[in-house]
Amino acid sequence: MAFSAADLRLDPEREVGRIVAGLRRIVTRTLHRQGLVLGVSGGVDSALCLLLAVRALGPERVFALLMPERESSPALQTVARRLVEQQGVPHALEDLTPALTALGCYQRRDAAIRSLFPDYTPAYRQKLLLSPAISAGQALHHFHLVVESPAGVQQQVRLPLVPYLEIVAATSMKQRTRKNIEYYHADRLNYAVLGTANRLELDQGFFVKNGDGAADVKPIAHLYKTQVYQLAAHLGLPDEVLLAPPSSDTYTLPQSQEEFFFGLPPAQLDLLLYALERGISEAEVAAATGLSREQVTQALGGLRAKRRTTRPLRLSPLTLDEVLDG
Repeated sequence: MAFSAADLRLDPEREVGRIVAGLRRIVTRTLHRQGLVLGVSGGVDSALCLLLAVRALGPERVFALLMPERESSPALQTVARRLVEQQGVPHALEDLTPALTALGCYQRRDAAIRSLFPDYTPAYRQKLLLSPAISAGQALHHFHLVVESPAGVQQQVRLPLVPYLEIVAATSMKQRTRKNIEYYHADRLNYAVLGTANRLELDQGFFVKNGDGAADVKPIAHLYKTQVYQLAAHLGLPDEVLLAPPSSDTYTLPQSQEEFFFGLPPAQLDLLLYALERGISEAEVAAATGLSREQVTQALGGLRAKRRTTRPLRLSPLTLDEVLDG
């Protein structure tokens, strides 16, 4: 049988049952915790994790956190609040704006932007953009910074290394501050922290180390993104979650994960990653994805490069000598 998207199809009910049983076992028997804490963003990954946690432990043993800051999408926050209320889980709203302001998140980022756009003020909007895109048959090599004035005029410039690193370092405070709040609530409740990363994100390094990459248990880490959608649809998540383009919700201009990091939509990326892991030929991948052979070669090269360069993000803390662990 020819390689196709059907190779990634799951038996949703069976997989949900397997994840729920495993999650319950890990929390109660391995971690010896009383429940689960997770941040709910309004995106499909955290929404699915919320439903799985509720199935595993019951709503009374799940604590959900809504953690907006001044640049968060109001629409996503509305979806997140609706989800936790529908599930009947205890939850709290934690506004991160004062903490991020005190840490200098916005000020440090804006200073880096002004090194390229001297007229930039907090009234502007901004985002990072990968260019060129794999979908254009080219390799992913660099970022552009896009800024939009209050009058709606957009400008963009290719980002030199130093301001790029400064912008990413500053904005990563958002993910790390959220995780700090999650662990505060987990510690006070004797709960475990649930991480919402999927297989594609972990493999390609699309997370912040000690930020959204930190957790005690990651129940969907083995799922490709399209499999996340399969389970989410099976469990009845609404269209406002299922149809929304995945977003990091980090910058103030609308920005999809595709244009910010991945360069291709999840349906194609999952097939490419699946093929890379199993040694499927480029000709078969091209037929399954609708990409040209040249695009497949470049896309697979991009996946390998990201996997290699982001390896330090996946490493546990390193020691000079062997030490007792466990």
